[in-house]
Amino acid sequence: MRRFENKIGLVTAAGSGMGRAGAIRFAREGASVVVVDIADAAAAATVETIRAAGGTAVAVQADLSGEVAARRIVADAVAAFGGLDFVWNHCGDAGSAKFEEMTEFEFDSALDINVRNATFTTVAAVPEFRKRGGGAVLFTASISGLSASPFSPLYGIAKFGVVGLMRSLAKRYARENMRFNAVCPGPINTPMLRVFVNRPDMANRQNRDPEEIIKDFVDRSPMGRMADP
Repeated sequence: MRRFENKIGLVTAAGSGMGRAGAIRFAREGASVVVVDIADAAAAATVETIRAAGGTAVAVQADLSGEVAARRIVADAVAAFGGLDFVWNHCGDAGSAKFEEMTEFEFDSALDINVRNATFTTVAAVPEFRKRGGGAVLFTASISGLSASPFSPLYGIAKFGVVGLMRSLAKRYARENMRFNAVCPGPINTPMLRVFVNRPDMANRQNRDPEEIIKDFVDRSPMGRMADP
């Protein structure tokens, strides 16, 4: 039996990179997957790949910068498949590499995309888990949520927040058969990494070519390479 047979899951930012790879893998293991992305076409492409391999999935478009959409995607999952067993809160954004020049808008945006959406998706998911006798939430944090990084203090604030949220919920709901965990990756070979290093505020601060910054990430990795999704 496949590990996620008869399970229903929701994956955010599943139109590319790690989220896409995870949604495809969950479906391959038997889950019915709700594929959420801000880009309609990207979500649809992931669903097409899943269905072509014999899996079950639906696409949901959502801008997860606010509470309403974060709650709504859980309702969409329940409407599509009749319940919910797990959520992967993968949606996130690298945020600005600025500090002294950082604006309130940039601060709020980083917290909205990295923390607020994960919080309110989980708020909506917990009652659905309870109906099914338990559930699981996976958060995407970062090594920047475990140890200090000079590259983006704002990203560190957000990802430390994600890790703190995960740890608190793991204790709060353990006796209700609900599990909360986080993955904390280093550099992953996805489009998001290029977005991060190609921003003017990152390149200017480092005074280096973006590909040199990536090479430095790779050189400092114990395995000497980036991970694949």
